[in-house]
Amino acid sequence: MRHASDEPMSAPFSPAKQAATTDRLQQLLEGSYIDPETGAPVTIATRSLLIADSIAGDESALVDGLGFGHRLAVVSDPSTAAVLGARVEAALKGKYEVLSLVLPADPHADDVTVAKLRAAAGPADAYIAVGSGTINDLTKYASALDRKPYAVFATAPSMNGFVSLTASITVGGHKSTLPAQPPAGAFFDLGVLAAAPERMIRAGLGDSICRTTAQADWLLSHLLLGTAYRELPFDLLRDDEPQLLAQAEALLKGDLEAMRTLTRTLLLSGFGTAIVGSSAPASQAEHLVSHYIDMLAQPPSPALHGEQIAVTTLSVARLQHAMLAKPRMELAADREGADEIAARFGKELADSVLEEFAHKRLNREKADALNHVLARDWTAFVRVSRPCCCRSQRSMRRCGRPARRATQPTSASTAASMSRRCCMAAKFATASPCSTSPPPTAGWRRC
Repeated sequence: MRHASDEPMSAPFSPAKQAATTDRLQQLLEGSYIDPETGAPVTIATRSLLIADSIAGDESALVDGLGFGHRLAVVSDPSTAAVLGARVEAALKGKYEVLSLVLPADPHADDVTVAKLRAAAGPADAYIAVGSGTINDLTKYASALDRKPYAVFATAPSMNGFVSLTASITVGGHKSTLPAQPPAGAFFDLGVLAAAPERMIRAGLGDSICRTTAQADWLLSHLLLGTAYRELPFDLLRDDEPQLLAQAEALLKGDLEAMRTLTRTLLLSGFGTAIVGSSAPASQAEHLVSHYIDMLAQPPSPALHGEQIAVTTLSVARLQHAMLAKPRMELAADREGADEIAARFGKELADSVLEEFAHKRLNREKADALNHVLARDWTAFVRVSRPCCCRSQRSMRRCGRPARRATQPTSASTAASMSRRCCMAAKFATASPCSTSPPPTAGWRRC
């Protein structure tokens, strides 16, 4: 059975429709969503979007509507090929020349795999990703480098990067968020998503609940450092996020409406980052800790990205609450040198880490300037920045995610233990100049 809204969202904007719909996804696709801060209509690059109980039989028509060329490189791995890839390829072969690119099991989103994928895609006119996190990131980045369009057929609701402008790619061992491109079309079969492994569904919820910590970090950075801050990404989530938190328990029971809400939330989060041109609304200290684990954990963490984010979000939320409970806050100058960085990250990564963070480090002069702002405005910062993380903790418990630190050496305990020494560096270490004016507290929505 198809849902009443199960039609591709790609209709052109008309003034009549603006008044008729309050669905933010529909508004974004129509071009009728209005930026709450500027009053201007917002446009996005993704042209077609479908979230349906089933898309079986519609695969070819969905791709037809994107105007791709005749030769298509369909990218999957053995798992996603079995779940959906073979079906997509069969549907496309009647009209298109299909190059089937089934990557080895458990592919890595790294520069080596990207190079191999681009070489294998060869003369293809466009890419079709069939998968989720790793497959989507690889295809998104490879297609951007090749200046070719791509579309994605999702197989699991495990992350919020489907329609973002960036891809998480490891380059020379260094986990990086790299400029890429959004898909021309993104298609979600709820029956397929609901049948995904429970861990991947939990991972999607985990990648969603970090909104609270990410917003608090971003707002604190704005207040202290003058970093650009936007309300738009959070306005997009205003209606769907509360529904998701209320439906968390139903996600693991195959409830398609709960899965629809999770999918919408992941998409709206991704669109928020794409519109503001930054991952900041959805990725702050909790993601820094996760990337640190990805780079350095030995043995490598077996956790999915969203599973790690669920744990690091709860750890960072506790850290934020403790920090904001202090009567005042003071920053110390960064005194670590090249030797200390090499000891922590290893000699192979030390140079790239030093280069990446050189412009973010605090010397004594910068620390003194920031501490002056903190001494003057800390009470106001606390008033507008305190995150509301208890609802996230309750939702993860409903979905089976332990809210307490694990006692055995799992990825959860690794994330929690690393939080204390990693997160504070992530808080304020940005390249933006510090703000010397009183914080713009009027009108800010609490997290």
